[in-house]
Amino acid sequence: MSNLIKPNYYVSLEDSKIIDHLQLLARKLQATSRTVLSEEETAARQDELDRVYGTRDQILKDAEEMAEATMRQAAAEAQRLREETEADIRSWWEERRQSDEQEQEEAKSRGFEAGYQAGLEQARQSVREEYADSIQEAQTVLAQAYERKRQIIREAEPFLIELSTSIAEKIIQKQLSLSPDWILDLTRSQLARKRDKGIVTLCVAPKHFTFFKEAREEFEMVMDSQAELQIVPDATVSDEGCVIRTDFGSMDARIDTQLQQIKETLRQIALRSEAGTDHDELS
Repeated sequence: MSNLIKPNYYVSLEDSKIIDHLQLLARKLQATSRTVLSEEETAARQDELDRVYGTRDQILKDAEEMAEATMRQAAAEAQRLREETEADIRSWWEERRQSDEQEQEEAKSRGFEAGYQAGLEQARQSVREEYADSIQEAQTVLAQAYERKRQIIREAEPFLIELSTSIAEKIIQKQLSLSPDWILDLTRSQLARKRDKGIVTLCVAPKHFTFFKEAREEFEMVMDSQAELQIVPDATVSDEGCVIRTDFGSMDARIDTQLQQIKETLRQIALRSEAGTDHDELS
């Protein structure tokens, strides 16, 4: 502000000297007029003195007006500087407030985003845990169902096998009652399969001895030409079947034996089926 407000209200050195000279001259004129000058000269000197005082007063008035103008200019400049300073302060505070609000919004946004991500991850983890629990529960239920299935099969297998063999036995008995020669066809097929040489002994139930003996020629037709057939009654054979004995071993073709073999085969099939089911469940 000191560079802008200049002390222009003071009287310059030159004007001050003029004023002092005029005042000195006025005093001399007054003194001279009182001693030596005539009235006419005194009047002329008085006019000159008035002009001097008028000039002095004008100079002082101009200086005063200049000082007042300078003061007004200085006051206006000070007001302008004050307003600019206040505007700068307000602008600085506004920028600071906006910066603080922006930082708060950014912090809030970061906190919200962090909270959102944390909540999202927590929700995902909860869903994963619920899904894992559901899978575990489903696997448990499935395992229990398979175990129940195996239990039912295990409990039902003996009954089903007995039922199957009983039905097969009834069918065979029915077939034999309708076609007694069916057992002869079965015996003939067994002899054809063996094709053994040497003595071939056909053991039959005593009550069926005559029936088998009458079919001797049919049996010999399917046997090896170097084999000798012997048909003998055997008390261990109680049904329509027979037992074939050779030098290489024997074949039990009794109906009961065949049914037992069928029953055992069914058991083995059931066991293999259960083992396969267990393997599939584990895989």
